[in-house]
Amino acid sequence: MAAGTGVPDSGRGGASWHPLPPEAWPEAWRPLLGRPALAELLGHPLAGAALTEMCRLLPPRVALHSLRTFLLADTCARTLGTAYDRVGLLAAAAFHDTGLVGRTPLGPGGFPRRSAELLDRFLAGHQVGAGRRRTLTRAVREHMRPFPARDAGPEARLLHFGAWLDVTGRGGRQIPGERRLLNGLAPTPWFAVSFSARVAACGLRRVLPDSSATSR
Repeated sequence: MAAGTGVPDSGRGGASWHPLPPEAWPEAWRPLLGRPALAELLGHPLAGAALTEMCRLLPPRVALHSLRTFLLADTCARTLGTAYDRVGLLAAAAFHDTGLVGRTPLGPGGFPRRSAELLDRFLAGHQVGAGRRRTLTRAVREHMRPFPARDAGPEARLLHFGAWLDVTGRGGRQIPGERRLLNGLAPTPWFAVSFSARVAACGLRRVLPDSSATSR
């Protein structure tokens, strides 16, 4: 499947789900949801369910970061002509920081591993196959690595790119002006500072996955 064309057929659980109108989403989201890469996915059941869970789980500023992460990743993929699982990456972006919220003990792997567990539970509940789940949960588990693993697939590389570009600006030369554009549409002033404080307060430890997780 080429970047920017179509969506996977698998993982369309919840046949009774109906697309929500734009006004049903938080007002701050709407400029980003109007971008073509997101707008054309809003009718997909898995995408809609992921956004609904993101709205429920994440603080508003972190949710905006997740939307920008997906849009930056998608722009990179389109620029490079990279084929990837678009709906799956949106779900991964929606869940990639969910481990930062709540008071559940994190254990080894810190919040990225917890985020991956929450994503896996969500995907399994929507009848997404095991192989696809492994790919997407690995992307979330590894998104805080300084650089993607050598054997990382396109979803892991793109999620890593989008998340790091949005928070730190790293990689902006690949898609000039896109980060500034998205921040203008959905601003979160001083987000990098507040995000770092949230990570620290979360008691992050062992961000990098263990060798067994990396080899999956």
